[in-house]
Amino acid sequence: MLKTKTNDEKADTLLTKSLVPIIDLAHCGTEECPVRSVVNRVGQQLHKALSEKGLALLVNHGIADEKLKTAWDHLDDFVELPTDVKEHYIRTGEDNHGYVSPGLECFDGKIPELRHAFNICTLNAKDLPEEPLPGFADHISTLAEDFKSLARFILQALAISFDIPHTFFLERHSHMLSGDHDNETTLRLLYYPPVIEEDENGKNEFIKGHCKYSYQRCVTNLPDFRPEYNPRDDFNELDGDNNRIDELKQTTERRLPNGDMIRCGAHTDYGTFTLLAQDSEGGLEVKLTGTEKWQRLGHLPGAILVNCGEILTIWTQNRYLALPHRVVIPEQEHLRTRGRHSIAFFCHPDNLTLISPYDLPLPADVQDTTCKKTRKKSFKAAKEKVYNAYQLIQKRFRETYQNHYTS
Repeated sequence: MLKTKTNDEKADTLLTKSLVPIIDLAHCGTEECPVRSVVNRVGQQLHKALSEKGLALLVNHGIADEKLKTAWDHLDDFVELPTDVKEHYIRTGEDNHGYVSPGLECFDGKIPELRHAFNICTLNAKDLPEEPLPGFADHISTLAEDFKSLARFILQALAISFDIPHTFFLERHSHMLSGDHDNETTLRLLYYPPVIEEDENGKNEFIKGHCKYSYQRCVTNLPDFRPEYNPRDDFNELDGDNNRIDELKQTTERRLPNGDMIRCGAHTDYGTFTLLAQDSEGGLEVKLTGTEKWQRLGHLPGAILVNCGEILTIWTQNRYLALPHRVVIPEQEHLRTRGRHSIAFFCHPDNLTLISPYDLPLPADVQDTTCKKTRKKSFKAAKEKVYNAYQLIQKRFRETYQNHYTS
C-alpha cells in the first residue's frame, strides 16, 4: 500500500539534504576583544561556504529569539496604525529609511511585491515611530546594535580569510546605521500577510492577518526541519464595511491581473553581505552557486543566514557570487494562510568607499596563472571607471522603485 504524504513528513529542502554550511560562532569573544582562534576558524569556514555555496547559516550568534519576536510585534503594531500616521514615516525617493507599503517594490522588474517593510538606516529616535508606539525606538535600536556587532565580526573574519589586515573591511564600513547619507546599511523589518485564494472573481487576494509565531522547537538534540502546523494561526476577514475595505486596500490588500502574486521577486542583494533571521520556513528559495535550480532553503530554529551581495562579488573578482533568492507563496495551505516575518540586516560599505576588483589580493594559484598578464590587466584597470558604494546602490534602488519614485 502506497503511503500518502502528509504535512508531518519532512519537507525537501537544502537543509534536509545537508547542503547548507552551518558555522558555529560560540566562544567568539567580544567585538573589542575577539578570540583570534575563533575568528580565524570562522574566516576559513566563511571562505569555503561563500565561495562554494554563496551562503551559510550562523548558530550561537548571540541574538536572542525573544528580541526578534518583539521586533516583529512592533512591526505588526506599526502596520495597524492609521494611514495618516504611517505616512509620516514613509520611505521617499531620496532616502532609503522609512516604511514601504505593499506593492511599491518590484525586485524582478515585473510583479509588485506584497509585503510591509520598515527600513532602518539611522537610530535617530526622531526617524522612528516612538511617539505612536512607545518602546519601538529603544528595542529596535538595541536589536540593530546586535546585528551591527555581528556584522563587524563577520567583516573581520572575511578579512582574515583573504589574508589581509583584519581591519580592512571594518575601516570601509565604519558608519553603519549612521544614516543613509553616510552609509546605506539597513536593518529591515518585514511582514508578509497571509494569502487567501480564489475570491468570487477568480483572482487571488491577500488579507492582513495576525501571525502566531511558528518558531519550531526541537524535542531532541537533532533539529526537525518539518514545517510546523499551528492551528492557532488565523487571519481577519474583511467585515464588509466599505470605509474599512478602502483603508485596508491602501496598506494591506492588492489584487493583481491574472491572479499573479509574489512576496519577493528573484534578485541578488546589493551590498557586502546580508544577515537574515526568519520566523519559520515560509517560502525562501535560493539558487546555489553553480546551479540554475530554485531550491527551498529550509528553517533551522535560531539560525541567521548570511549570503553574499553584489559589492562583495566585485571586491572578490567573482570568487564570492551574490546569491539569487526569492520568497514565493508556499504551496502548503496552512503556510499560505498565515503571515511570515523576517528581519534582514543589509551590510553596506560607507558611501564614499571606492569599490574596485583590484583591492583584494588574488589567491596564490590564481596569481601563478595570471602573472604574465599583470601589465595588461593594470592598463585595463586604469581605463575602467571605479564607482563608489553610494553610486552602485543608488543605481539598484532606481531599478527597484523606478515606477514609483524619481531620484
